[in-house]
Amino acid sequence: MSTLLVWREKLQNIYAKYSIYILKALQFVTGLIVFGLINSNIGFMEQASSVVCTAGLAVICTFFPMTIMTLAAAALVLVHFYAVSMPIAIVSLVVFLLMFIFYFRFTPKKAWIVLLSAIAFGLKIPLVIPVVFGLLGTPVWIVPASFGIISYYMIDYVKDSATALKSADAENLADSLMNFTKQLFTSKEMWLMIGAIVVGILVVHLIRTRSVDHAWKIASAAGAAVSVILLSAGSIALDIDISFAIVLASAVLGIAIGLVLEFFFFSVDYSRAENIQFEDDEYYYYVKAIPKVGVAVPEKEVKRITGNRPDRRRGPKKSDDEQDDATKTDEILLTRSLSKELGIGQEEDKTE
Repeated sequence: MSTLLVWREKLQNIYAKYSIYILKALQFVTGLIVFGLINSNIGFMEQASSVVCTAGLAVICTFFPMTIMTLAAAALVLVHFYAVSMPIAIVSLVVFLLMFIFYFRFTPKKAWIVLLSAIAFGLKIPLVIPVVFGLLGTPVWIVPASFGIISYYMIDYVKDSATALKSADAENLADSLMNFTKQLFTSKEMWLMIGAIVVGILVVHLIRTRSVDHAWKIASAAGAAVSVILLSAGSIALDIDISFAIVLASAVLGIAIGLVLEFFFFSVDYSRAENIQFEDDEYYYYVKAIPKVGVAVPEKEVKRITGNRPDRRRGPKKSDDEQDDATKTDEILLTRSLSKELGIGQEEDKTE
């Protein structure tokens, strides 16, 4: 355990020194994943789905805030939707505008949460969201997480219905538009997922903020378990076909990620917990103090081996006899100076 703590301290020091470069590298990787998932799932426009376009968008968005990457991802989705059907692109544009007006306009720094939600669903690990967002965030993160889930199901529906949407003639455009809107906002699976994720985030956050021992571990396990139970019960009650293998695997992965996050962000020693009570003129205070776990990173010691080589700056090394003679000479000179100062030698001369 001490070795892991030492490595954690080293990683924290490295991040403190090179945080700008590390964050930009993570932003670039996020861009590659986001644009790659979009192009691989709905790459209806060949020019926009090329590898060059994916890498170029990731590089450009690396040097801008995450809000720009979110807007670029929405624009790329609309371009692919336009290649399928213009009415579908119009409805999707309205949905994205509503998201921007009601949330991103007021909290633009949380736009990346939408991307993480869509990435989690695209990678088939949906139950990682309640654990990670509940441990690191607040209940406000529920809103962008829901927007990310809606965006994923919008893309998934267009991917599955692309053939029918392309073959629709001008007379059936209105029907296609109504069907798309109805399928999007009345999807039982989408709303079941949103409900399970929202409840999971709330459970994790509620337990994580309590003063019980091992709160983060309990919160991760409880949030994942509650989400699995809700999805299982909802799929049976609503007759929805959900892959339980994906649900269980993502729940286990979420718990594992929760343990990693606890190690890096909330590593404490519960065996040394203290309950403190004090008061002032108006209140009584009951405080539970838990010390953090930390170790000092060992410093490297460099030893220089000089051997028997003489020090050129100080001259050749003196022998033992020469050192003894020098010591005796210093003692004689010191004795004479003391005798002269105390007047011992002068008294003897007068007596003679």
